[in-house]
Amino acid sequence: MSNLYRVLESQFPRAPDRCAFETPDGRYYTFDDLRAGSAKIANWLASLGVARGSRIAVQVEKSVEAVMLYLAALRSGMVFLPLNTAYRESEIGYFISDAEPAVVVCSPAHFSWVEPIARANGCRHVMTLGEAADGSLIQAATPHRATFKTVSSKPDDLAAILYTSGTTGRSKGAMLSHRNLASNARTLQKAWHWQRGDVLLHALPIFHVHGLFVALHGALINGSKTYWCTKFDADQIIRLLPRATVMMGVPTFYVRLAADDRLTRSVVKGVRLFISGSAPLLKETFEAFRAKTGHVILERYGMSETVMLTSNPYQGERRAGTVGFPLPGVGLRLVHDRGRTVRRRRQGLSEIGAVQVRGPNVFSGYWRMPEKTREEFTQDRWFRTGDMGQWDADGYLHLIGRSKDLIITGGYNVYPKEIEMLIDEMAGVDESAVIGIPHPDFGEAVTAVVVAKPGASLNPQSMIAEIKARIANFKVPKAIHIVQTLPRNAMGKVQKNILREQFS
Repeated sequence: MSNLYRVLESQFPRAPDRCAFETPDGRYYTFDDLRAGSAKIANWLASLGVARGSRIAVQVEKSVEAVMLYLAALRSGMVFLPLNTAYRESEIGYFISDAEPAVVVCSPAHFSWVEPIARANGCRHVMTLGEAADGSLIQAATPHRATFKTVSSKPDDLAAILYTSGTTGRSKGAMLSHRNLASNARTLQKAWHWQRGDVLLHALPIFHVHGLFVALHGALINGSKTYWCTKFDADQIIRLLPRATVMMGVPTFYVRLAADDRLTRSVVKGVRLFISGSAPLLKETFEAFRAKTGHVILERYGMSETVMLTSNPYQGERRAGTVGFPLPGVGLRLVHDRGRTVRRRRQGLSEIGAVQVRGPNVFSGYWRMPEKTREEFTQDRWFRTGDMGQWDADGYLHLIGRSKDLIITGGYNVYPKEIEMLIDEMAGVDESAVIGIPHPDFGEAVTAVVVAKPGASLNPQSMIAEIKARIANFKVPKAIHIVQTLPRNAMGKVQKNILREQFS
């Protein structure tokens, strides 16, 4: 059973009226609706005569019909290419020219500028799909049969391509196979103890690993109902939480919920698991949410190229500031810059090392970038994630930051996370980001960008003096800038490349 759709569908309830999705406006979709809807779209794709392995580029708003389109792509042996809804003409132009999709599906509001780009790149089939099940795709698929024989796929056949953010140059398309995604879905089902009767509260976007391959796959492979919210809306979330048992979110979700007076222990008494990912969860948020709800958020770690790699334990201590242990089947090692493997210490934290991984979940390489693929894998086929980490004495992994964010100042290595953690503990500080900017004497100057808590007044010079008393001088920021907010991408990650441009 190599085709990912077959893996997921094998766990769908057979009762025709079992609800798979419910939207906040009261629409219901059964698992049979998923089967039938994806079959109609798959039959429409077949009618185009498009070859297996062709790409389907999709930039649409979140809807259950978009899920059906994804499942249809799997069933047809096509390669699904989800694109961030925030991308504009130049970005979409690059992705379409690079991936050369046979079919492009976009929001009705974007058709006027997406269609010419697609046509110019040789794509003959450009369709639309709206949030309310409107658009030319649904019209075209509706007359087709509601049954479809899912194609057989080899384990290493491509299921999806996810383009990385491209913050350090040209975006790269991570190629994920049916084996990559199916193995991770099965692993997470066991690791997070998915069980009969679970109900998922889903408010994440579905153009990203977190919302599409972690949250959605988790519910589908468990045959669970999902409350399908198009975005995070505190009113909706608090209203739906009493009916859910599992929620996945980015740290921003938990910051907002913890600050909302309507979130009480009674509201979340039926929830068994809150999961956070896609960006670091501050210890302050971790503790505030626990104090308010009694729930300990489970933080995990993954990336576009690998889906999930580590997780704090479902049973056992979920340790703030860590991403837990490698998942079953995942090999993870930390490698010193001199090439040796970093070992745990009996006490305290280990040396810092580059995170390298391998396992059935790790992608095969970057789309049409053989040289880049060779660079990112070691000779013994471990993938270089680009992240830096430390082990603690109990084997929990602490992520220190990205290797590209490493600051080299006066010949010394400075890891931003160490300084950010110190600054975030200071009175009046809400959050911070530490970057390196060009400096004529030091090469790079350590620079901190800080957001104050509401009503707090921060003095940069006093902060620098306090930091100087606590860490080595070469790590002390040369300057601290106070700002209203930090720039973030759609998944809540701080965009340090924007900060470097702004303050250099």
